[in-house]
Amino acid sequence: MLQAANAVRGAVPAAIRPAGSSSLLLTENQQWIGGPPPLMDKLSPRERELVLKQGRRKVLNRGQTLFSQGGKHDGIWLIESGRIRVFYTSPLGREITLAYWHVGNFVGGPEVFEGTVHQWSGVASSNCSVVHLPGKELRSLATEIPNLAIGLIEGLTFKGKCYSALAQMLGTRSITQRLAHLLLHLVELYGVEDADGTVIAAAFTHADIAHMVGATRQWVTISLKRMQERGIVLTKRSQIVVCRTDILEEMRGQTGD
Repeated sequence: MLQAANAVRGAVPAAIRPAGSSSLLLTENQQWIGGPPPLMDKLSPRERELVLKQGRRKVLNRGQTLFSQGGKHDGIWLIESGRIRVFYTSPLGREITLAYWHVGNFVGGPEVFEGTVHQWSGVASSNCSVVHLPGKELRSLATEIPNLAIGLIEGLTFKGKCYSALAQMLGTRSITQRLAHLLLHLVELYGVEDADGTVIAAAFTHADIAHMVGATRQWVTISLKRMQERGIVLTKRSQIVVCRTDILEEMRGQTGD
């Protein structure tokens, strides 16, 4: 693989520092929906070049594993394009999605340097390009570039808050509430107006949704079917169309399943 700096020839790819990078996670705090500030956002062009010189680009196809829970940890990956799903697997094999991280975000924490093992796994949920910044080099860069160190701290702080919020939702909200909340979140991130309502213009299977709300795929399928019977959603060409956001808002505030 070529070094990232060779590919960009001193310029930073636009995908690394988008105007509106986002993330997908289960949280009740609307301010967090847009995701953390892009890691490279506060760096000067020269500082970005210095960082990317230490990185190596990797391209993944959808479904490819970037790092595995329990595997040796070394540094972080900066997302240039696509999105990475980060998830935890229990000893019994059950998965819970922690978040989907998008362009400008980094994955591989909570440790960002080297010498430990991964606490969860990361997989490409779409075709992706990432830049790997090894731990040793990242540690050196963080001492040389204060804004990079601040970016790492801000990113880790954001992720810590998000994972705490996820634990709170799993413990205090019913599965039905979490599903309604997630559908509204998907509408906000990926919604495209349609004659029948708002199409969630992103590929999420029933299993993907189940892993986010802490349910089984079968439960999600049955629940979406019931919602369709009530005219709340509509399944169209393997996509979900949300017809009644007002009812989802009511469901999000209900108690019980």
